[in-house]
Amino acid sequence: MEQHTSLYMLLCLLNTVIYSGHAQIDASLSISPDRSQFFEYESVSLSCEVQRSSTGWRVMRNTLKGGTEECPTDWGFLKGSSCTISAVPSDSGVYWCESGSGEHSNAVNITVHDGAVILESPAIPVTEGYFVTLRCIYEDKKTKKTSSNFRADFQNDGSLIMTNTTGEMTIPAVSKSDEGLYKCNSTEGESPETWMTVTGEQYSAHTFFR
Repeated sequence: MEQHTSLYMLLCLLNTVIYSGHAQIDASLSISPDRSQFFEYESVSLSCEVQRSSTGWRVMRNTLKGGTEECPTDWGFLKGSSCTISAVPSDSGVYWCESGSGEHSNAVNITVHDGAVILESPAIPVTEGYFVTLRCIYEDKKTKKTSSNFRADFQNDGSLIMTNTTGEMTIPAVSKSDEGLYKCNSTEGESPETWMTVTGEQYSAHTFFR
């Protein structure tokens, strides 16, 4: 709980710096797979999607180890225009794009879990009024096969909000009141907590579909 809360506070600080004074953002960070939690050793790609003719953007991160790191250094490698990592728990942290002149994109909080269950949730803020589906995903550590078709409990800010036999929870029209810390648990294990941000701002007008 303390680790994920610390990452959330770091994300809030970065978002304050990133969006303050920027009416138009020239780049955005995209992530594939498009979620905020990952299993250990899962391949994750991060790309700077640049608008107009802006150049010199690179993927940056700040983890709980401290300090700002650029891809590629001792983490990640460049594959085309994407930074790809084979995720381990120490890769958990906040990622963003930064230009040579110091401009910033949106920030994404990533959690890498060495357990058997994660929560599939939006990697970036979702817009009020859109629908969001959260999924509880189990990974068999021997076969590396994943499944979400099982009974799972979903919690928001520590309170049980839903139990579903299909391993997923849908919010038909997300609102600001849905913002908070989410996690899921089942007989297979418990996911880490992740913060879902809900906004009406146009720069983060994204939904989470599958």
